[in-house]
Amino acid sequence: MNMVATWKKNRKLFAQVFRSSQHYTIATITPEGLPHITPIGSVILREPGHAIYFEEFAHNLPRNLERNPNVCILAVRTGYFYWLTALLRGRFEAPPAIRLHGIVGPAREATREELALWRHRVRRVKRTRGYALLWKNMRTVRDVRISKVDRIQLGPMTTEAWAKFEA
Repeated sequence: MNMVATWKKNRKLFAQVFRSSQHYTIATITPEGLPHITPIGSVILREPGHAIYFEEFAHNLPRNLERNPNVCILAVRTGYFYWLTALLRGRFEAPPAIRLHGIVGPAREATREELALWRHRVRRVKRTRGYALLWKNMRTVRDVRISKVDRIQLGPMTTEAWAKFEA
C-alpha cells in the first residue's frame, strides 16, 4: 500500500477505529524476546509517516523500546453492529483493520499543539472523575516514524472495501 498516497484515508480509518474501540494496540518485544501488546488510546496520526502517542501509564512499553524501538500498531474496528452488518451483507463497506509498522523515538515533552490535539480527543469526558485521574496531566509523548502500512485481509469480505479505500 502506498503510505503517502493513502495517508489521509489511513487517518480517517484510525479515527473510525478509535470511535468504536477507544484504543489501539502497540506490539513490542520484551528484553526476554517475547511479544508484548499494550493497549494505547492516545495514538494520533500526523503528517504522512508520522504518529505520536502519549506515554503516561505504560510500564513495560518504555522498557521494551529501550532495547528494540520497532513497533507494530494494530487498529481494529470493534463495533458489534459494524461486524454484524458486514456478516449479513457478506462484505465490509470499509476496511475493518489496518496495521502500521514503525520505529519509536525517545520520550519527550508534548508540544502545546499535541496537548491541544489530545484534549480535543477526550473533550467529551472532560468533566468526569476518570478524566481528572487519567488524562488531565498528559505530558510525555513519543514520535513514531511509520515505515510501512499493511492492510488486513479477511478473505473475500474485505476485497471490495480495500479496492474502494485505495481508489
